[in-house]
Amino acid sequence: MIEIKKNIYDYRLEELEQLLQPIFRAKQIYNWLYIKYENDFSKMQNLPKEMREKLENEYQIKNLEIIQIQTSKDGTKKYLFRTNDGLSFESVFIKMRDKKQDENGKIIESEKWTFCLSSQVGCKVGCAFCYTAKGGFVRNLSSGEIVEQVVQLKKDNDIPPEKRVNIVYMGMGEPLDNLQNVSQAIKILSELDGLSISARRQTISTSGIAPKITQLGKMELGVQLAISLHAVDDTLRSQLIPMNKAYNIQSVISAVKTFPVDARKRVMFEYLVIKNINDDLASAKKLLKLLDGIKAKVNLILFNPHEGSEFQRPEIMQVRKFADFLTNKGLLCTIRESKGIDISAACGQLREKNILETQSPNVPRGTFKNKEL
Repeated sequence: MIEIKKNIYDYRLEELEQLLQPIFRAKQIYNWLYIKYENDFSKMQNLPKEMREKLENEYQIKNLEIIQIQTSKDGTKKYLFRTNDGLSFESVFIKMRDKKQDENGKIIESEKWTFCLSSQVGCKVGCAFCYTAKGGFVRNLSSGEIVEQVVQLKKDNDIPPEKRVNIVYMGMGEPLDNLQNVSQAIKILSELDGLSISARRQTISTSGIAPKITQLGKMELGVQLAISLHAVDDTLRSQLIPMNKAYNIQSVISAVKTFPVDARKRVMFEYLVIKNINDDLASAKKLLKLLDGIKAKVNLILFNPHEGSEFQRPEIMQVRKFADFLTNKGLLCTIRESKGIDISAACGQLREKNILETQSPNVPRGTFKNKEL
């Protein structure tokens, strides 16, 4: 029987300190993993040879392989990763702002990056507008597989360790369906001796599992919360997000009201605007009433069309009217700038395309027919 090695990225610093002696070796390993982005134990030269061999025998350091990258003209990159058990999932690298310098070369503003991470291979929620739903649910990603996405994105884009990034759990999967591993990943990513990405820079986006929103709040991780709302009445939301039948809008709103919010932050409500479905001013008025009493921010997202979808992208002028109404009524509202529209930007689209190109129809979606792509 082949012994499965443990993922080295699964561990918080204090957990590694309990496993390795002397304990200062754990900080050295963290430095190699998260500051130098090293993925070969044999190259960790300040560790004794015996320890390097022990690590090699017991732990896996290469858990994800980049098998495809699509780059948009706006600089957005969509990554397709393959796991050690032959599954595939996506992450997205988004450059939000370029570095700005004055005429003397002094930096006025530094670059700003956001990483959109997946928490599952596939998804159980089955939203009507989401491409990920086509592939169904396969399994949860481990905390280490979530963390390694960040390491690989930083390394591949030459982002120095001291440069901070923003993390959004908005990729494939429902993060609250994998809360244990996601919460562990948040803690690992925020380790000061590692990537040092504050929990305040990390946002969990959920389709609305009301009890787990409450559970997340009680964990006091310090993360930001985003709710994928997309509709203002239960009839439409149940059509778009079947899970609404179990956790309706009011139960989600009630759970949100118990969530601890940083004094400088707001709960984000994501609203996917779909032409002639939910883009009218009547919906805007209902949304305003629904969020009354919540320190909220609404993020309007223009539907990103993909093959086979019955939905259409809304007219930008209609979206602006929607946004202006909310803003004029005192509700903070933004229109999300579309990124990566010229590539497979819809969540799950690149994975599904790759599966169709590399597998025969009778092969399970988790397994590659040909691993050498």
